[in-house]
Amino acid sequence: MVKKSFEAALARLEQITEELAGGDQSLESSLKKFDEGIKLAGFCHEQLNAARAKIEILLEKDGKLEGNPFEGPESGHNELFK
Repeated sequence: MVKKSFEAALARLEQITEELAGGDQSLESSLKKFDEGIKLAGFCHEQLNAARAKIEILLEKDGKLEGNPFEGPESGHNELFK
């Protein structure tokens, strides 16, 4: 996969989702797009994990990690990746 930003990968994943939801694709085309979407989702997951690790480092105080996990407005979606 070509090196992408999280934002570009997410935008492409949204585009693929819309195309697949439209139902106008052949089976072969749908499978290729689904495969691409799975790879993009994995890439986004890795990027989010890296960001989470950086946040934990930034929250570290006095050599101890504070028990303040980041909970953004979409924190309920994180359950998919635990």
